[in-house]
Amino acid sequence: MKTWQINKTVFKVSDFLSWQKSGNLDLTPPFQRRSVWKKGAKSYLIDTIVRGLPIPIIFIRDKQTNDFSLEPLREVVDGQQRLRTLITFIAPKYLKDYDPEKDDFKVSKSHNKDLANKQFNELDKDVKQLILDYQFSVHVLPAEISDRDILQIFARMNSTGTKLNRQELRNAGWFGEFKMSVYESALKYFEEWRKWKVFTDDNISRMDEVELTTEFYSLMLKGVTGKSQNSLDNLYDDYDNEGSFKERHAIEKRFEVVMDTIDDNLGDYVPKSPFKKKTLFYILFAVVYDICYSLGSELNNKTNNKISNQQVNALRHIGDDLEKGTVDEGILEAATRRTTNPLERKTLLKYFKKRIDG
Repeated sequence: MKTWQINKTVFKVSDFLSWQKSGNLDLTPPFQRRSVWKKGAKSYLIDTIVRGLPIPIIFIRDKQTNDFSLEPLREVVDGQQRLRTLITFIAPKYLKDYDPEKDDFKVSKSHNKDLANKQFNELDKDVKQLILDYQFSVHVLPAEISDRDILQIFARMNSTGTKLNRQELRNAGWFGEFKMSVYESALKYFEEWRKWKVFTDDNISRMDEVELTTEFYSLMLKGVTGKSQNSLDNLYDDYDNEGSFKERHAIEKRFEVVMDTIDDNLGDYVPKSPFKKKTLFYILFAVVYDICYSLGSELNNKTNNKISNQQVNALRHIGDDLEKGTVDEGILEAATRRTTNPLERKTLLKYFKKRIDG
């Protein structure tokens, strides 16, 4: 049985820069993927490094010693885009195939206001040093591991992983202000999601609460619509460019008001009610939003209405009736389905509003 001795170590950003400068680093071996990161992904990486947060392991392979410099050669097996992004940001002249049109980027204001639009040489000395001293976790493969062996290693790694769901793919594919806002809003109510039993810890680990928050953003921006994965993708795409999400402050504030209103008035009731089902929690959010702001209202209206005790009691009575099944058959059917198409959502919303208005 073949076994390999793989060295697990750390290297600084400055180590990779030094190797690249001296010609002892190969960023693009034949098997390396040629995908190009979006500017947002590059910006997000720099912010991650400045904050000292971990990033995925980099894999390199030792090669024969360079007969000119007498230094060992190192080949990047996995991590090309991360390293290329850093070299571009710090010292693009070290890249022989540097292409300003493809490689250049700036740190986005939505990722880091202090670094936004600054080049490396414009940063404070302490920030520069922090970046240069950042340590990557690195797995070093021995020189005798062949290209075929490397492909088999990564096939084995990928076969044991869980397939990414659509929200996890959004997390990997978009880096604009809309994504940052949705994730910050969802995270702010981490404890409430758990307390209300709308999501389990496993659900949260797969970003289900972020996807539902995206639906709430869509509700506030576009009104009640059906849920489709493509429509959610389109939201991230539409607001991905810098400065495109001008509604951010208003949306975040309204989301916070509605979530706090639910927690203050129904926080103890939700985990014991049908509203803990996320499809019905969507309807609850929509109803409370309508009470506070009115669906379809202009986002520049900063004032909100307060929910009344009568409206809170009506929502509790609706939940009780849904739990007991003592509602019209059509309403019960709509409530027990997945309720992600616009007709069922609007039917339930109309029913809720009629009950609340008395």
